[in-house]
Amino acid sequence: MNEKKKILLVDDDLDLLEQNKILLESRGYEVLTAYNSKEGWEVFKKTKPDACVIDLIMEEYDSGFVLCHRIKKDEHGKNIPVFILTSATYDTGFKFGASTSEEKEWINADELINKPVVIDEFVQKLETYFEMKGK
Repeated sequence: MNEKKKILLVDDDLDLLEQNKILLESRGYEVLTAYNSKEGWEVFKKTKPDACVIDLIMEEYDSGFVLCHRIKKDEHGKNIPVFILTSATYDTGFKFGASTSEEKEWINADELINKPVVIDEFVQKLETYFEMKGK
């Protein structure tokens, strides 16, 4: 990785936010954080990150989806990877993903990542998106 990529992490779980921030910084990323979807939108607009990682359930059950949709409608957001982090599979046993075109349409994220994050797999996914975009 030549230039330091900016990653925006949005999560209302402060412990997980800090843990993921440290893990990503140890891999050479600059990490910006926000604690809810409103703050996440403000940081996104102000900093124009290279990627966003958004928790699914924050102030509301769909806060992550709503923020993801807002980002993907933004001109800058259309061109960056946006990941949704979720522990819903572990909490509910319900598995979902952005694998079909119908799911991709309503989820509107590039990837769904299960918590807890496996850093090597996550960094590989990030790098794959950066390579695809030629960034």
